[in-house]
Amino acid sequence: MPCPKHCICYTSPSTVSCQAHNFHAVPEGIPAQSERVFLQNNKIQRLLRGHFSPTTTMLWLYSNNISYIQPSTFHGFDRLEELDLGDNRHLKALAADTFTGLGRLHALHLYHCGLITLPQGIFAALHNLQYLYLQDNQLEFLEDDLFIDLLNLSHLFLHGNRLWSLRQNTFRGLGVLDRLLLHQNKIQWIDRQAFHDLRRLTTLFLFNNSLTELSGSSMTLLPALEYLRLNDNPWECDCKALSLWDWLRRFRGSTSELLCSSPPELRGKDLKSLKKEQLPSCSAGEGHPHPGHELDQGESLNHLNRHRNHHNHHQRPYLPHGDQYSLPSPSPLPRPPKGARRNCTRRGRKAKGGLNEVQILKDDKDYTPDGGKYDLSPSGRRKNKCIPRTSVGPPSGVQRVNNQAPALACLWLPLLLSLLCVLFH
Repeated sequence: MPCPKHCICYTSPSTVSCQAHNFHAVPEGIPAQSERVFLQNNKIQRLLRGHFSPTTTMLWLYSNNISYIQPSTFHGFDRLEELDLGDNRHLKALAADTFTGLGRLHALHLYHCGLITLPQGIFAALHNLQYLYLQDNQLEFLEDDLFIDLLNLSHLFLHGNRLWSLRQNTFRGLGVLDRLLLHQNKIQWIDRQAFHDLRRLTTLFLFNNSLTELSGSSMTLLPALEYLRLNDNPWECDCKALSLWDWLRRFRGSTSELLCSSPPELRGKDLKSLKKEQLPSCSAGEGHPHPGHELDQGESLNHLNRHRNHHNHHQRPYLPHGDQYSLPSPSPLPRPPKGARRNCTRRGRKAKGGLNEVQILKDDKDYTPDGGKYDLSPSGRRKNKCIPRTSVGPPSGVQRVNNQAPALACLWLPLLLSLLCVLFH
């Protein structure tokens, strides 16, 4: 089998190894039936159609100087399983159809590439992708439904970027995602529904961001969560932290400390270790949603307006979900499954071990995507939920008998006294 100059070729499987030879372009003469091609640690600048064979199953191009990939470069590569384009610092943009047709791809490496944006549809139809590495780029914004076709994605690495917000449909479709790394970004705002599809997520890293608040209702959408890191954020431990404090109190997984940056009297204290009465009491109306809008306590109008103005340089301006008073949601969320609506009376009847309804609702972790709305009252009860009764009264017939008890006692008392006097004498 022919082999390019300065390269080493192997058979079974057919492999071409041209790593670390200071190539400025893809070498000519790569055998047409090559399955594995290793071109890492060179100085390759461009990838064009015809450079590689559609029989390729593994292609390593990391640590080069790639700045341009012709959109049709990988068309027809229906056998490709791993594509490593990481550590190409001049690769700032990709065409939307760059990866079209890579139906068998299970690992895509785009780390440390200088990517500024990702076009809508760039991951379309990559149904077998399991690992997506996007860390250490310059991404500031993720389109809605960008990952919606990644039905089997288990690992998504987005740390080390410049992301500042997570919207309602940022992660929609990632139903089997296991690990989501978002640390070392500039995240200031997370939509209450941002995690609504991540039912199997076990690991979430959000440390070293700019979060001052995080709604506890958003965390209830992660029933499988085991490892959570929220340290190194400027947490405001005031009224807005109440729902997160309550969720952390019930969370049984591993989590980092959450040091308060304000108010001054709580600075440096761990939110998890605080008692409820230590959180500053909420004044009337503070943090409550405005009528007709679905803002929870962690999404005040001033906070959202600050982010909306921050990103007005995007060609297609957008508003964070929850602040879209006149604009419709990109697409409606799926309705909760039948039977998800709670009936306090029924739950009380089915309780095991005699637990009352208050205990059942407090321990219940099966929240629906549209649930978990917290108010700011001291009780911390959730809105749009049935309000549990602290006690269940007896049936009306028993109540009537009990009401007649005092009158009967008055009739029998004199007779009993007379009988005792006769016996005594």
